[in-house]
Amino acid sequence: MAEPVVLYDVKDRVATVTLNRPDRLNAFNIEMGAALRQAMENAARDSEVRVIILTGAGRGFCAGADMERLSGAASAGVSSATASDTTPPIDVGGPVRADFQGRFSYFPAIPKPVIGAVNGPAAGLGLVFACYCDMRFAGSDAVFTTAFARRGLIAEYGLAWLLTRLTGPGHAADLLFSARRVGAEEAERIGLVNRAVPQAELKGVVQGYARELASVVSPRSLRVMKRQLWEAMMTGLGESVTLADKEMPASLNCEDFREGVAHFVEKRAPRFTGR
Repeated sequence: MAEPVVLYDVKDRVATVTLNRPDRLNAFNIEMGAALRQAMENAARDSEVRVIILTGAGRGFCAGADMERLSGAASAGVSSATASDTTPPIDVGGPVRADFQGRFSYFPAIPKPVIGAVNGPAAGLGLVFACYCDMRFAGSDAVFTTAFARRGLIAEYGLAWLLTRLTGPGHAADLLFSARRVGAEEAERIGLVNRAVPQAELKGVVQGYARELASVVSPRSLRVMKRQLWEAMMTGLGESVTLADKEMPASLNCEDFREGVAHFVEKRAPRFTGR
């Protein structure tokens, strides 16, 4: 039996989703796309999961679209590249903003933090996956490239929008126009990743951070604040204030707020429920 192209594991309230084609540096194919979406839906709906880590097996994070698929598209034209790319809206157990119902733009609809642990090359579509995570940690072996301009392609799946907000328009233009390779330290300097760490420490650092979020932070707070952050990138200050004014009274009346005060006063570990 063939190995699954995406692995899914839950431990300490953290779901680890691993792209699993290590012999191809986890190059993307249609099967991987469906399995990745299913894993993300599973994590979104699992009440035991509070944080999600996305990483790659072996030496790569995701080397982009499988070159065999791209070769077929180059020969056959548009149809072979796009015909199988339609997918239903993401199912996370509630309504989803239209912007977050695209083929890969569903990551913001996941009501839990998604942390990218970039352990190797993240190219093209692999960079898209990393940028849709809520934050990114990069090992010293990580290499980032948009790749598209060197393949005669364009910035796909919203990457132009994402890069502009992560790195600013100047760096976004550089990354897209040149398709040059960027190492972990430079990626941290320009804001593409939150933190660059030695390769041997990447797994432990990311897992430790994820476990901390899963154990000492209100999952309800994380859920609401993730929505606030992504909504803020699409609206003005007034709308952000309005949303905060709506959510704060609800927070003051929730179980997690009462527990947040109680555990602080009683000097004990929190027992958040997410309600």
